[in-house]
Amino acid sequence: MQILITHFLDQLALTPAVWVRVLATRGSVPRDVGAWMAVFSDSTVGTIGGGRLEQDAITHARALLADPGAASERSYALGPSLGQCCGGHVRLGFEPVSAQDADRLRQQLQAGHQAVALFGGGHVGHALVQVFTHLPLDVHWIDSRDAPFPDTVAPNVRCEHSQPVQDAVATLAPGSRVLIMSFSHAEDLDIVAACLLRQRARADLPFIGLIGSKTKWATFRQRLEPRGFSAQELAHITSPIGLPGLRDKRPEVIAVSVAAQLMALPDGPRP
Repeated sequence: MQILITHFLDQLALTPAVWVRVLATRGSVPRDVGAWMAVFSDSTVGTIGGGRLEQDAITHARALLADPGAASERSYALGPSLGQCCGGHVRLGFEPVSAQDADRLRQQLQAGHQAVALFGGGHVGHALVQVFTHLPLDVHWIDSRDAPFPDTVAPNVRCEHSQPVQDAVATLAPGSRVLIMSFSHAEDLDIVAACLLRQRARADLPFIGLIGSKTKWATFRQRLEPRGFSAQELAHITSPIGLPGLRDKRPEVIAVSVAAQLMALPDGPRP
């Protein structure tokens, strides 16, 4: 998603566009409220769902480019007249924009981004960051080792070296979804404990996920209970992470599974 936003604003610096947004929906529709695309004279960035709806929206947007006017709205019934059988209704907004609107657009487009804290710069961590680049997430990527991060990362990723690694828990943004997958089970345990203590004090980490097997989590429970954590507190940990029933353990597959799990959480971000 961040790449999409950057691509849109980079092109907007060179030529005007019409910003098309889904303003309201009813019934079955291809995209939810907030979905958007930018229509330039010879290209588009993003999508509002494809099909005839998108084709008609592009045609109308380019008519606005040729004869600029004020922002407007149009409603579409997704039935036989559009060659679509969704059966719902969509209201679209059309706003001519130019380079002078870039700062405002960036703020609006990033307003719905959700905070994710990723502990661990291993294979799965790297694969996850690649997936997160395309989603409306602000990623705080943390590791205790000196050089686990790539030389360059997407604009929505912030890297931090923390030693000891669990000290970074105190600085996480409120509302962060936490993913724990360090190179060491001992580090993982310390991070989980720090997250539970913060959750006890502030109750602002809605999801704490730990990579690994059910056996790993059973072992962690046995070590955390003597530290004074209640069964209710330990129930806040999700482990294993990812979609259930997945047997493929390639990092890329795990990354897609975990990303899908995050996006399905209540009040999760919508791209």
